[in-house]
Amino acid sequence: MPSGACGRHHPLHLIVTRIMRNLIYFFALLIVSPLYAQQPPYDQYPDAKPPYYRVRYEGSTAPGTLIYPVNYTIWIPPTAKQLRGVIVHQHGCGEGSCKSGLTGAFDLHWQALAQKHDCALLAPSYEQPDKADCQMWCDPRNGSDAAFQKCLVDLGAQSGHAELTVVPWALWGHSGGGHWAGGMVMLHPERVAAAWLRSGVPLFQTNPDRPSIKAHALTDAVLGVPIMCNPGTKEGVTDKKGRFAGVWPANEIFFNTIRSKGGLIGVAVDPLTAHECGNQRYLAIPWLDACLSARLPKGSGEPLLRTPTEDARLAPLYLGETEFVTPVSSRDFNGEIEKSVWLLNKDVARLWSEYVKDTSVSDTTPPPAPTEVAIDGNKISWSAQADLESGLAHFIIERDGKFLARLPDAGKNPFGRPIFQNLQYSDTPSQPLVPMEFTDTKSEPGKKHTYRVIAVNTVGLQSN
Repeated sequence: MPSGACGRHHPLHLIVTRIMRNLIYFFALLIVSPLYAQQPPYDQYPDAKPPYYRVRYEGSTAPGTLIYPVNYTIWIPPTAKQLRGVIVHQHGCGEGSCKSGLTGAFDLHWQALAQKHDCALLAPSYEQPDKADCQMWCDPRNGSDAAFQKCLVDLGAQSGHAELTVVPWALWGHSGGGHWAGGMVMLHPERVAAAWLRSGVPLFQTNPDRPSIKAHALTDAVLGVPIMCNPGTKEGVTDKKGRFAGVWPANEIFFNTIRSKGGLIGVAVDPLTAHECGNQRYLAIPWLDACLSARLPKGSGEPLLRTPTEDARLAPLYLGETEFVTPVSSRDFNGEIEKSVWLLNKDVARLWSEYVKDTSVSDTTPPPAPTEVAIDGNKISWSAQADLESGLAHFIIERDGKFLARLPDAGKNPFGRPIFQNLQYSDTPSQPLVPMEFTDTKSEPGKKHTYRVIAVNTVGLQSN
């Protein structure tokens, strides 16, 4: 299947081909599993030293268990004495997307969200072989639910945060990861504070052309979980014949099914992209921030708070083909409520309005100033936290009060705003991770200088 295209239709001969590939993979697993060797491209990843922790499990041939190896990396905010939740950043299908999950926990922007709420940031990497069936992990009932919950036990023991096993989850998923995150909402609505589904959703009806994709049941408990569907406009909204044209029809059914029963679900169509993640993080992170602020309990192990609906805003489903209508309160909404986009409050509604027009989500607050600036010879190093709203674009280095350099000269992000850590297809930093350091090659030996480092976020605002 195409990378990340979890909901597409395929003829029978492709299904048979996929089954044969999986059988070949099973035999290969039986042969190499005693060696416990990670195979390319999953053998290259950043070190996991505190506050990072990692566990890895081999694939299994036992019925109902996860057939692929999986690597879980978690980041624990150093300031968190007790965790209040886990934010899961779940990659999509295909070898490239699965590999990209290896750096998800190292993303400074997502860490800023986690730190604000005393949450851990967890990124799985399912070691799916090239062109193998990703349903074997992106449907959590095929063993990835159990593996995920096992990793929380083991990572809790490693990190000294045993509360990982009981705190709520905030789920973000791309493509097949959206299928996984949505599936986890269906299975564990009492544990999920909110779920952002980028370009992928689970199904409520079995697809006769894809019998390996099993339908989920919708329960009343799911209706109280905030969910946001986030397809690209070129995934069947404006481009109805492209590679990912089946994404929007699946999203539309998913949305209508939940919203018609009163579920707290919205749709934010990315007006610029197809299956790539684009600038979605500039709405996803503030949206999850609002949901976590509203739902996380103060103490670990306590139940999630009820999602507040008193300040909610509603809007007609906006697909970019009609005149935009500003979201309003439910009492002022004149359309069909069972088909309306549900938004948590007026602040979320404002950001949503900006995003669905051109993804230019605004921000008026500067990023935090860099800390721990140090000089070793002519090498300058520092630490910095990302701006919660707009992340980090680059740093400006000054010497003796004058501009010296910009790091990097230009961020590499073919999918959206340039960003300091660069971005891969599944919204994770590229490898190797970009260090916060600069070597002043023009410094005169023995001469003392005063250096200053300034952080710049992706809307151009500078720190102190």
